[in-house]
Amino acid sequence: MDILTWTYIIVGLTFALYIGIAIWSRAGSTKEFYVAGGGVSPLANGMATAADWMSAASFISMAGLISFMGYDGSVYLMGWTGGYVLLALLLAPYLRKFGKFTVPDFVGDRYYSKTARLVAVVCAIFISFTYVAGQMRGVGIVFSRFLEVQIETGVIIGMIIVLFYAVLGGMKGITYTQVAQYCVLIFAYMVPAIFISMMLTGNPIPQLGLGGTLSDGTYLLDKLDGLLPELGFTAYTDGSKATIDVFFITAALMVGTAGLPHVIVRFFTVPKVKDARKSAGYALVFIAILYTAAPAVGAFGMYNMLQTTSNQPIANMPQWVNNWEKTGLIGVDDKNGDGHIQYVKDPVVNELNIDKDIMVLANPEIAQLPNWVIALVAAGGLAAALSTAAGLLLVISTSISHDLLKKSVMPGISEKQELIAARLAAAAAVIVAGYFGIRPPGFVAEVVAFAFGLAAASFFPIIIMGIFSKRMNKQGAIWGMISGLLFTISYISYFKFINPAANVPENWFMEISPEGIGTVGMVINFVVSFIVSRFTPAPPAHIQELIEDIRIPRGAGEAVAH
Repeated sequence: MDILTWTYIIVGLTFALYIGIAIWSRAGSTKEFYVAGGGVSPLANGMATAADWMSAASFISMAGLISFMGYDGSVYLMGWTGGYVLLALLLAPYLRKFGKFTVPDFVGDRYYSKTARLVAVVCAIFISFTYVAGQMRGVGIVFSRFLEVQIETGVIIGMIIVLFYAVLGGMKGITYTQVAQYCVLIFAYMVPAIFISMMLTGNPIPQLGLGGTLSDGTYLLDKLDGLLPELGFTAYTDGSKATIDVFFITAALMVGTAGLPHVIVRFFTVPKVKDARKSAGYALVFIAILYTAAPAVGAFGMYNMLQTTSNQPIANMPQWVNNWEKTGLIGVDDKNGDGHIQYVKDPVVNELNIDKDIMVLANPEIAQLPNWVIALVAAGGLAAALSTAAGLLLVISTSISHDLLKKSVMPGISEKQELIAARLAAAAAVIVAGYFGIRPPGFVAEVVAFAFGLAAASFFPIIIMGIFSKRMNKQGAIWGMISGLLFTISYISYFKFINPAANVPENWFMEISPEGIGTVGMVINFVVSFIVSRFTPAPPAHIQELIEDIRIPRGAGEAVAH
């Protein structure tokens, strides 16, 4: 069977599975809608957390970045992996002990302020919309190639699927759907990686194949280090970014992960604090399977791409290039008219333009793997994008229905009315997310990096200080969040939207790129919060006692003010 038929079969079966799970596990109460009733097992929650956390950026874009950036692409690998460890060890048990549904709920109660809650709601919505734009873009890319539809049509199809199980099942439906999606995405990622590792190095373990030798006896990485400089690129294992920028991007991704609202809420879906720790450990193992394989997938993709395209006759283009050219994500332009493809660093001379987001999806085609493997990767990419998109949409809907309406604007609404509001908010969020997916502000991993920077600059400092500082008060939290978020948004907006021509290292603050500026925003947040809290009244005694309580992460009950 051809790729299109296989794709319809495999994607159709996975979608039927997701919808079936959503119907089976539909939410009947706000607790089930927000935190799956708090009864998810640690193993299932670990798989769901892994699927929620490994977005389209992890599945589709990260190995693509490593393919083209080599050593420089490792910042995403280090930042996202390190960030999850930080979240699991430093925040998860304490937030679970606090016992609230959402990050704005934690902020509102810990900082005894409706204003702080509203600022947190705005931050959560802003971060989630930025992040979900990357997921919907990933959905559009997969559909545009493998179902041969326009990216816009692909985004709309993805919107409908997510809307169905997010609105119907809430966190309960999303959790069990994400368990299935993790199984799909990890199988889809590892099968082609194992095949290609065997073909190139003879080693079935991709992580070991990365350091293996090719058929001519040359080490794979040595071969890439030889090929790329000949084309004008930096050697694959050398970095071109300034050290300070590498540090700040990695830090922004790490602390941004720890402040992501859709990941934090997962630790409220298990029965006990002990289970939150267990599920964090399981998730780390499940995440590591993909993340340790990503550098190998990136290297395999770059090697095969160079072998099949560089200086090849345009009249005899590989079939994979022709297939992807239809999507507009690969462009071929014979600038010198010699009938051959020149793939070089110089944009004036380069005749092959490749979107970084296609490398993982195109990898099986480049390696000429069976059509069912190619279709399987499409299903995996959709699983990764849809699982994270659903989690983010739930954050948006709960921020609006629970934190904005129930806790601030309309405290008298019933549980049924709150559930209706949550579903309506999710529906509206899907539409907005779809728009950003069609018109994204950058490639998938770049958009996601901005979301992590915003989370680092807004949530991370006030969560950390909210847990570990009894002196931190509402005034410090409010002004810290506002200052960190405004600085980071302004910096990113200037270089990415207002004046993109100036987006070069010479114009950056201390050579720090927009992807890494969230770390500076975080420092500003910490400094402003600390200073303001020292010159304003200390928190009430019952809040200080509450902090003492949540710093002892044992027991299954909520922390309570005395």
